[in-house]
Amino acid sequence: MDREFGRAPTSEGKKGRDHDHYGFTCWMAGGAVKPGFSYGATDEFGLTAVENRVHVHDLHATLLHAMGLDHKRLTYRYSGRDFRLTDVHGNVVHDVLA
Repeated sequence: MDREFGRAPTSEGKKGRDHDHYGFTCWMAGGAVKPGFSYGATDEFGLTAVENRVHVHDLHATLLHAMGLDHKRLTYRYSGRDFRLTDVHGNVVHDVLA
């Protein structure tokens, strides 16, 4: 499960907290996923990812791989250009797979 942004560990003086796209939690479950461990870490404030950073393209590549799809072959053409969900930078994060 994931969402588009995490929440900042600090308040801005209003009710609630602002978005934080520098470090947030994503949990995964299923037969292809390694159970019971954490991958990566944030700084002491929970603001920024500092260990084992995973880009959204890597997350997408890993999820597609877990479903048996090759992310490099999943391409669509738009306006004469080929696009991939994982762009050209996505890599499977094998450390989180069983």
